[in-house]
Amino acid sequence: MTSLPTLDAIRDGPSGKESPLATALTILFEPSPILLSTLEPQLSTYLKSQPPPSVSSYGHLIDLSLGEIKTWDIPSQSEFISGHPRIGESKNLSALSAKEQGATAIVNLTPPEVLARLKHLNACYEAQYPGLRYITFVNGRSRATIVEEMEGVLGIEHSLSPDSPPVDVFGSSAYGLSDEKWLSELKRAVEDVGKIAKNRLKALGVE
Repeated sequence: MTSLPTLDAIRDGPSGKESPLATALTILFEPSPILLSTLEPQLSTYLKSQPPPSVSSYGHLIDLSLGEIKTWDIPSQSEFISGHPRIGESKNLSALSAKEQGATAIVNLTPPEVLARLKHLNACYEAQYPGLRYITFVNGRSRATIVEEMEGVLGIEHSLSPDSPPVDVFGSSAYGLSDEKWLSELKRAVEDVGKIAKNRLKALGVE
């Protein structure tokens, strides 16, 4: 079973890619290179510079992490978001992500046309918002509900078509990294990753 390091180990342990802090970050936020190369050393330096207790709970650790991530430049935040699995994926997921996305039971119960639609919508979204990945706090909602949510974000009518509208339509009207809508989606995605991380604490039975 996945388990978090103790807060004492996170506070007082060594820094590095195999540190207790690195382990906690990869459990809470999904494994990605930027967590280990950037967030872990930043947080480790901060925690060691503060009087004890520099981190009082795992929820506090998530808040500190989000605070650091929001100070990063835009490409780094984009890289952080891209480390999270796509909605509807069922392969190469961490144990907690698989549980959240229902990679076994829910997929088996989800009509194949809904899964195909999600795959297409992910491609459309990534064409519309290059450098981003659609992130949402699922919170027990069905994949069919997420389909409608994604369609709303993309501004298209509800459908179960696996290839309509064409992805090229969204690529031709893609937002740049400095566009207000692109930046708004980035901000929302970072916030939702935080919500997902805090929800994982409940799954792990910790606070």
